Amino acid sequence: MELALQRRFFAEEIQAVSNLKTASLVDALAEVPRDRFLPPGPWLLKSEADMGAPPRPTPDADPRRVHHNVAVGIDPARMLFNGQPGFVALLIDMLALESGNRVLHVGCGLGYYSALIAHVVGPQGRVVALDVDEALVVGARVNLSSMPWVEVRRGDAAASLGEAFDAILVNAGVTHPRDNWVEALAPGGRLVLPITFTAPGMGTIGKGTVVLVTRSGESAFAAKAVAVTAIYSAVGLRDDALNTAIGQALQRNPLPRLTRMRRDAHEASADCWLHGHAFCFSL
Repeated sequence: MELALQRRFFAEEIQAVSNLKTASLVDALAEVPRDRFLPPGPWLLKSEADMGAPPRPTPDADPRRVHHNVAVGIDPARMLFNGQPGFVALLIDMLALESGNRVLHVGCGLGYYSALIAHVVGPQGRVVALDVDEALVVGARVNLSSMPWVEVRRGDAAASLGEAFDAILVNAGVTHPRDNWVEALAPGGRLVLPITFTAPGMGTIGKGTVVLVTRSGESAFAAKAVAVTAIYSAVGLRDDALNTAIGQALQRNPLPRLTRMRRDAHEASADCWLHGHAFCFSL
């Protein structure tokens, strides 16, 4: 199969698997060459079939090998992979992006999913892509150089962002929504973040629930649990004091029927799935 046809098949397969509703995201999957955002092949792959097993090598460096719904190793020794497109594309789809949107991507890696986002929002939009790993940032800048509306920065997004965003995707496991992310959301803005629990035996991978937060008013935020996940843990964006509470919340209900994110001071109650000092995901 010609590579262009393989990429179109890949895009339509991800659309079907993940029920993608953003047509321009499907086009991005077909047009953005995933292999150019990866280390040189052959590659190491992982999928649901490989749980508990080591990554499996591709027999060669044919780009068609990575245009499937598989995670591809960036630094397998650290369990750092370019995630499964069916899952990450689903999260991007939940942001309901449109041409001209301003998007923050935290944990951009080598830039593949930032490129998909940039394709959707187009040159009229803006994408700020961040990562804490200097080598990944250098690679992402090279990989995204053809898209001047993407700015790649080194950082963990913990400091003030200094601008507003229509959408924020956090592409690593965190313990809570940071105030500066929430405050940077424009009216109607969407924030997708994985809330995860870690333990010593889990290494760099945490497990948890992906939450979609939507700014529905000046100080009102809707919340919805949209998926369960196992994902690389963010560096510098975790609160050890919340880690135990997240583990307990996941044991009670890993996919709760959340309705809102509260930021007002209140006592914890049965409606609080995860109650922090500055936020609460409530039923």
